[in-house]
Amino acid sequence: MSELVKSLHERVLLLTLNRPQARNALNNALLTQIADALDAAQQDSSIGAVVITGNERCFAAGADLQEMAEKDLAATLSDIRPRIWARIDAFTKPLIAAVNGYALGAGCEMALLCDVVVAGDNASFGLPEITLGIMPGAGGTQRLIRAVGKSLATQMVLTGKAINAQRAQQAGLVSEVHPAELTTEYALTLAAQMAKHSPLALQAAKQALRQSQEVSLRAGLAQERQLFTLLSATDDRREGIAAFLAKRQPDFKGR
Repeated sequence: MSELVKSLHERVLLLTLNRPQARNALNNALLTQIADALDAAQQDSSIGAVVITGNERCFAAGADLQEMAEKDLAATLSDIRPRIWARIDAFTKPLIAAVNGYALGAGCEMALLCDVVVAGDNASFGLPEITLGIMPGAGGTQRLIRAVGKSLATQMVLTGKAINAQRAQQAGLVSEVHPAELTTEYALTLAAQMAKHSPLALQAAKQALRQSQEVSLRAGLAQERQLFTLLSATDDRREGIAAFLAKRQPDFKGR
């Protein structure tokens, strides 16, 4: 049985984590499969966006603790996981998390890495690493504080306690909350809305949005304007404006 199930829904690729016996724990093998799937989707012009999900009871309950327990300091220093996470983070098309049930530890970090999080009403998000004598190590402290702010992020990290979907939406971690049985359907619909747009404009907009969390406002504005200007030379930009003026649907080619 594959631990990552792939299915195509028109221009949207759905990646389903499939380790139910381990509550979809993100071991190195599964993370590598995710990175491989995103690398392939990056090169496939027929794919405009990707949704990643688990099952109705669990998105991903963390890293694989048995795998982690086998690593001493030397093994941790040479661990391939940071390189795998970097490959996932390098994906330039829209990446949406459809989260039901537990998104804890590495599972929460996976959701935080995604561009948009759609949650089921049974979802919970947390970084419980502190209860194991460790701390988040795949972006949890850095991305969570940017998503929900200093006070709530600090509370979550230092207590290890999770928050529910409604609190996560109020804090800004989640964009939409739906009944658990409809979460993936809504995420696929949202991804399809994005995938119909110009691939070049989507990539540029995603790049500018991400830059906004890493640079000053002045630098972010300069980057935004540069990307906006570069898009003026594309066929997609000309097609988009022409289609709007002609009151027809645009036919974007990614050029």
